[in-house]
Amino acid sequence: MVCMLDELRWFIAVADQGNLTAAADEVHVSQPTLSRMVARLERELGVALFERTGRGLELTRYGQVYLDRARRANAELDAAKREIDELREPARGGLRLAFLHSFGVELVPELIRRFRAENPGVRFTLFQDAAETVVDHVDAGDADLAIVAPRPMRTDMAWRPIIDQRLALAVPADHRFAERPQIGIAEAADEPFVVMRKGFGMRRILDELCAQAGFEPNITFESTELATVAGLIGAGLGVGILPIEDSPRQPNLVMVPLVGPTREVGLVWQTTRPLPSVAKQFVDFVLNRHTADAATPFTDAPAD
Repeated sequence: MVCMLDELRWFIAVADQGNLTAAADEVHVSQPTLSRMVARLERELGVALFERTGRGLELTRYGQVYLDRARRANAELDAAKREIDELREPARGGLRLAFLHSFGVELVPELIRRFRAENPGVRFTLFQDAAETVVDHVDAGDADLAIVAPRPMRTDMAWRPIIDQRLALAVPADHRFAERPQIGIAEAADEPFVVMRKGFGMRRILDELCAQAGFEPNITFESTELATVAGLIGAGLGVGILPIEDSPRQPNLVMVPLVGPTREVGLVWQTTRPLPSVAKQFVDFVLNRHTADAATPFTDAPAD
């Protein structure tokens, strides 16, 4: 017998794939089963949820409303299942953590290693992506927590700063700035910049720093990988802003510390849903090891 949770996941798969065959492969049921499920939902709701376009499916405005609610319901049911699992086996909870690609170099692996040393039964599900997408994972309920920089411009999420990372102007080894002990961003106003694409945290930081310094950067290359940015700078194709910590090391790349600005890194979570106990435990663990105030209490409320 098909349960409500299965039907929710099936509907979400059909909406995401826009194709019954692809959705059937994803959720491991037959195409006719999915077709009957969609037809039954449309009869019950009295509206068409999809428009048939050739061999594909597109959501109607009614279907989009149902999809938004289905995602929320699915996230809530998943949370309920995890809470029940934690009650049955408190030491073997699961934690879903999203983070920026650059934090996978040092920060996140070290946090997980230390946390699991004290809590060996905890299972981690990890998501790496751009800053905006990482926050979307938390918003949609796919992730319990995210480690992100800079702070998201959201009022419905809690934010707890962990560390401030130093920033550098990354330059080729033979660049005129390479021997400088430090530099102000305004001095690089005439330089070509290699940058991350829009939506990535380091791109937002760069745009804000340049705006504060009164210039618009001359962007020559954009990338979705910090390692690619570092490699292109090392190859002499421009300069860029990189974090000194958690930054990929490349030959012929010199990091000249920036005067003043830092990269604030923090934990975020959605305040409209209760956090699983293992996620609260991870928040306390991280705060106690990386903030100046080790007694910072856990709260679900957004930070001021």
